[in-house]
Amino acid sequence: MNRAIALLALAVLAVITTFSTLFTVHQTQQVLITQFGEPIRVIREPGLHAKLPFIQSVIAFDRRLLDYDAPGEEVILGDQRRLIVDSFTRYRITDPLQFFQTVRGTEGGIRARLNSIVSSALRRVLGTEPLDAVLSQDRARIMGEIRDQVNEEARRFGIEVLDVRIRRADLPEENTQAILSRMQTERQRVASEQRAEGQGESLRIRANADRERTVLLAEAQAQADILRGQGEQEAIRIFAEAFQRDPAFFQFWRTMQAYREAFGDGSTRLVLTPESEFFRYFRESPAGGRPPPAGVAPAASGAPGPAPGPAANGG
Repeated sequence: MNRAIALLALAVLAVITTFSTLFTVHQTQQVLITQFGEPIRVIREPGLHAKLPFIQSVIAFDRRLLDYDAPGEEVILGDQRRLIVDSFTRYRITDPLQFFQTVRGTEGGIRARLNSIVSSALRRVLGTEPLDAVLSQDRARIMGEIRDQVNEEARRFGIEVLDVRIRRADLPEENTQAILSRMQTERQRVASEQRAEGQGESLRIRANADRERTVLLAEAQAQADILRGQGEQEAIRIFAEAFQRDPAFFQFWRTMQAYREAFGDGSTRLVLTPESEFFRYFRESPAGGRPPPAGVAPAASGAPGPAPGPAANGG
């Protein structure tokens, strides 16, 4: 019975010793072996490894990319403007031994160191840059300078800083309204300039249109006057030919035109003597006809003849 208990105890001790001796390194880890708190060796190769049981300890460090989010802080830029910057840092542990010796291998220790380093680098670099550069395409160059400075100082802690970025950059609340008012004033100035240029262009276009309209109207009026003169000339020629063919008829026709113009509306009053030349055709043709044209003899009795017309002497 005692022998069985002893064998069982030895088996348990062997198992405990085995588990205390053997350990596994994952491919995402790197291991530091310490003996009584002092670092002995670093293991980076994944797989099964051994150590001295009970007197040596295993401290694992992540070999993947780690991140640190820095709290927002106020930074004075190169143009003396204030900016609240919220940044984050991506880093990797490259030397577990140095990392353990400088920050005791704790996440809190490296975060405190990174906070100080990143804050100092942000103030140094952004302190020489204006706000326009921080908010423009130069931001990538600025962040590259900050990353290089942070990486240079962080190497002594056994880490490599791969990237530093500004997640958010806000103006302080007390400066926001002033900057918004200044931006609004600037936009109003630009809008006024654009509006003035538009009005000037509108006046120029209107002036050109009025000038072209005046020229077109003048040319059209000149052409109309020419055509009107030609028409009047043709009318005078036709009237002249008609007058030459039958002066008495022409005189009669013009007198009828005068009657129509004078008595057409029925409201014209004339103060003339009955012997006036204007009523000559009323006296010579009481029946409403006109005397026969000049050179035409009256028709024979019982035969049709030409309509009465003015006398041959034009009277």
